[in-house]
Amino acid sequence: MAGLILKNICKVYEGSQQKSVDNFCLDIEDKEFIILVGPSGCGKSTTLRMIAGLEEITSGELYIGDNLVNDVSPKNRDIAMVFQSYALYPHMTVFENMAFGLKLKKVPKAEIKRRVTEAAKILDIEHLLDRKPKALSGGQRQRVALGRAIVREPKVFLMDEPLSNLDAKLRVQMRAEIGKLHKRLQTTFIYVTHDQTEAMTMGTRIVVMKDGVVQQVDTPQNLYNSPVNLFVAGFMGSPQMNLITADLVKDGNDICLTFGSSKIKLPASKINDAVKEHIGKQVVFGIRPEDIHDEESFINAFPDATIDVEVDFSELMGAETYLYLLADDNKFTARVNPRTTAKFGDHIKVAFDMEKLHLFDPETELSITKSKQQ
Repeated sequence: MAGLILKNICKVYEGSQQKSVDNFCLDIEDKEFIILVGPSGCGKSTTLRMIAGLEEITSGELYIGDNLVNDVSPKNRDIAMVFQSYALYPHMTVFENMAFGLKLKKVPKAEIKRRVTEAAKILDIEHLLDRKPKALSGGQRQRVALGRAIVREPKVFLMDEPLSNLDAKLRVQMRAEIGKLHKRLQTTFIYVTHDQTEAMTMGTRIVVMKDGVVQQVDTPQNLYNSPVNLFVAGFMGSPQMNLITADLVKDGNDICLTFGSSKIKLPASKINDAVKEHIGKQVVFGIRPEDIHDEESFINAFPDATIDVEVDFSELMGAETYLYLLADDNKFTARVNPRTTAKFGDHIKVAFDMEKLHLFDPETELSITKSKQQ
């Protein structure tokens, strides 16, 4: 097994002036499950392909274990890659598909049978070994693609959006399967996705990328609770964080946020030197939908964090309700108890959990508050 070190990795395609990946630095520990996440075109798949050796590294150094592998061919890097398309040979059975790479390496037949049978057992596809891909469902084909990678017993697994072709229910199921697979195999996994729900539920650490640049590397919980900038704050979470431009003002001994006709008071825990430096200026404040409450008990307990809003739309989601709210020209989404009586056109009060508030500099887009880390 092996960890990886990526030092100042850059990728510039021929004829392009722009870096697809810019100064990517990351130490990946042995047995970690690392997720690369970001919008389409952010450089996450390019980074994965450079690790695999399928793309040439323009500059920087890539180590697998203690070995510099910039010039090592893909087949000699001891990695296995699972693609978005299952890339199965249609004329071969499941067993033959899984065994193909081992046959090329001239692994003895008995060893091939042992590895394929073992992998099939782990993935619960033993009963499919004699079938051909056309007789399999999408989820079964994805399991075969995973099995083909497992039998190679690589140091590192690379996965490039392996679940994007599956329906929603199957994606949830396969997320759990891949998570269990990582724990069972005790191998380093590097997984690319644009789906932040996948990222939050699967990774030990997440790398958030935008325009080829790493924005933040952290645990899922810390990324969610302590985003370092506006991009990470808006990208991680569904529904996404509410982000509102407000004035930061001094009101007697208090520091408050004002937006439209609304005013809310900052708690002492959110006031630091950076916040004080922004008094008299505009800031962007962020609050997650689940931290906006319409319960009377919460409103009564936090009068300094309560505002008047109009319900623009109400969406019952089963276990919760999304309220789309208007406060003057500002729009908020609140995730509230499904027993709420609020409906379209109602004028109600909501209270913010100010301990969960985030403040950002609108110019640098960097956080100026320290959030509590779980």
